[in-house]
Amino acid sequence: MPENLPARIDRAALERIIQRAAELQTGEREIGDSLTPDEVLNLGKDVGIPARYLQQAILEEQTRSPVAQARGALDRLIGSSEVGAQRVVRGDGQAVQQRLAEWMEENELLAVQRQLPGRVTWEPLRGFHAALRRSAAALGGGKQPFMLARASQVAVTVSPLEPGYCHVGLTASLRQARGSVLGGVLGLGAAGVAVTAILALMSPFWWVALAPLPLFLGLATGVARRYPPIAERVQLGLERALDHLERGEIKPTHALAPRAAGVISLIADEVRKALRA
Repeated sequence: MPENLPARIDRAALERIIQRAAELQTGEREIGDSLTPDEVLNLGKDVGIPARYLQQAILEEQTRSPVAQARGALDRLIGSSEVGAQRVVRGDGQAVQQRLAEWMEENELLAVQRQLPGRVTWEPLRGFHAALRRSAAALGGGKQPFMLARASQVAVTVSPLEPGYCHVGLTASLRQARGSVLGGVLGLGAAGVAVTAILALMSPFWWVALAPLPLFLGLATGVARRYPPIAERVQLGLERALDHLERGEIKPTHALAPRAAGVISLIADEVRKALRA
């Protein structure tokens, strides 16, 4: 072994090492422009990657959707009103869908809007239940932050692939969040035009009338920049849910814990969490 290597290798260095080792390994073999799935599996054996991980990665690549492009002026100016995430996970379709529903109910402020085989939609949890969950989180009872609170709707589509694998696609609508940001931008723009018009009538100097425009333009730009962090947070929330499906154990339906019934049970659970914290 080289003597100048550190005692421990961090994650970033490990990824670079593995990537470079794979390039060197494949460089020794005659590989054309494309490979069959069986050839990829055989190549994985050479580099010590288990076949089940390669199979999952191949399915994920086959079902990957193209990256959404900005479709209009608002998408290019502020950002898209919809974010999504997708992944191939191991497990039965019904069990995966049930597990994801349990995750959304326990870790996000969402309530089931509609549930069909292979597709579930959620809407924001409102009223007493939402206030109770927020209070428990503020007191320390919440294990993780609510990442999808700004989404007006979250939808999942679970599509069975090969036996034991499912493609899970999550989308979140941010039309209301983007609309509120856009309203602030338009309001500042209208105010800037109004102030400019008033100054143009009051002053004979054109530069006096145009002086406030940079200020309002800067304020509008600052308001517009509030939307990308919202979209990034919701995107991270979707990825977090998929991480749970990928790394967490997918329990069969009969092994799932029974759901608490009634408001009293919900209050008792949240009080226990707060006291335990």
